[in-house]
Amino acid sequence: MLELDEKELDKINRYWNACNYLEAGMIYLQDNPLLKEPLKKEHVKRRLLGHWGSSPGLSFIYVHLNRLIKKYDLNMIYIAGPGHGAPGVLAPGYLESTYTETYPNITEDEEGLKKFFKQFSFPGGIGSHCTPETPGSIHEGGELGYSLSHAYGAAFDNPDLIVATVIGDGEAETGPLATSWHSNKFLNPKRDGAVLPILHLNGYKIANPTILARISNQELVDLFKGYGYKPYFVEGDEPIIMHQQMAETMEKVILEIREIQNEARINKVSIRPNWPMIVLKSPKGWTGPKIVDGHKVEGSWRAHQIPLNAIHEDPEHLKMLEEWLKSYKPEELFDNNGKLVEELKEMAPLGNRRMSANPITNGGLLRIPLKLPDFRDYAVKMEKPGVVEQGNTKPLGNFLRDVFRDNPENFRLFGPDETASNKLQAVYEESKKVWLGEYMLSDADGGELSPVGKVMEMLSEHTLLGWLEGYLLTGRHGFFHTYEAFAHIIDSMFNQHAKWLEISKREASWRSPIASENILLSSTVWRQDHNGFSHQDPGFLML
Repeated sequence: MLELDEKELDKINRYWNACNYLEAGMIYLQDNPLLKEPLKKEHVKRRLLGHWGSSPGLSFIYVHLNRLIKKYDLNMIYIAGPGHGAPGVLAPGYLESTYTETYPNITEDEEGLKKFFKQFSFPGGIGSHCTPETPGSIHEGGELGYSLSHAYGAAFDNPDLIVATVIGDGEAETGPLATSWHSNKFLNPKRDGAVLPILHLNGYKIANPTILARISNQELVDLFKGYGYKPYFVEGDEPIIMHQQMAETMEKVILEIREIQNEARINKVSIRPNWPMIVLKSPKGWTGPKIVDGHKVEGSWRAHQIPLNAIHEDPEHLKMLEEWLKSYKPEELFDNNGKLVEELKEMAPLGNRRMSANPITNGGLLRIPLKLPDFRDYAVKMEKPGVVEQGNTKPLGNFLRDVFRDNPENFRLFGPDETASNKLQAVYEESKKVWLGEYMLSDADGGELSPVGKVMEMLSEHTLLGWLEGYLLTGRHGFFHTYEAFAHIIDSMFNQHAKWLEISKREASWRSPIASENILLSSTVWRQDHNGFSHQDPGFLML
């Protein structure tokens, strides 16, 4: 059993306190970033925007992942599913210097800290989501439900990568997230990386309890065992005890992932494993104000956004904010110039091992151009009109077959159970459908199922497109196809990705361009002899 000594526990807790101080500072402060003078109203932003509730839990997880990255030299990235969870990711990114390396004007001193705080949810600044401007992010989270599918997309064909993915308990109620738990059935431990789902149950959405936080642990165990996971629980509210629990659990889980991969890669075991996951139960707004105006805040829905929201009207709120910020003892965390003290600075990984600086999260840096055959070689020969009858997708299938042949490591095809229906079945000559589940004798008739295939089929457009986006954002190439009638299911998801690309080009030019999101819509509205009105929906064409 792992037991951290008091000194290491204290350092972990202080590093986390530094994160929490920055998170609260981002939401509230525009001046006096180190509280060197008594807090005044003019030091506080006039309009308070942001979400405190999930931020302490996000940085708590981040700090413990850092410990294991350093100990085992892990290649790891971090996906924050909670929508407005940016403070919990921006804070550790700043403390490990990546933010300053990316944005040299946000220096690691008092003046830089002031700018870092002021820009958050401020006109001309940055948003409260993990937007493209956030170093280390491949997932914004504003449209809830896609964190886990993005994570698996990143892990496919990345054998050394571990994708730590925090799923908020509000996000866990969405349909796309519910289907994406099944992604573990498509992850091959021989050739793919690993995904570590961390379900963060802090109990509340914006104004209501969350479903999964109000069922028993046994029911949660049954649910996730049914999905094919092995759940571990970390729960409580006392920081030092929780640090010890989390360190022990995280270590166990990482070693279990390594054991699964070693069994598959060294001992050639091909059984689909039960991958580990963590259920973290911690209070909403952990370490923040406990009671405000007679109402419970920490551990309630009132901590979801701004725990103290009348700073400029109520002197008592200003006093409580100062006491809250000072409870983290910033004078012991930062030196007089405003830089994290050295004994805490050394706790972060170095270079590309920092999750905020891992080049996989800037996939364009790693992108290798596809080797594409000449499309003219696939033209349908027609000596005269009206003689040859040929659909337009069958030649495309031949083309994609040869793309698979020439790019075995960095190309995948994604679509819902319609590869053959869309006349793309020629791809099976080079790559089968991924299948790690049970085989039946009749499955051998077509010979299209294989644990090492690259054709991804699942009857969830959300999960498929999430996989593709995670695959593209980490430097690879892919192709998505579906009937036009069903494309509207993912048109807002497509819009979200398009906005990501736009902001990457306009506001985060340090991001290298990734491969295009290629979408084929088949069975179009103009030809509906079979499905008729029930399937007609040209909405995607009108975007």
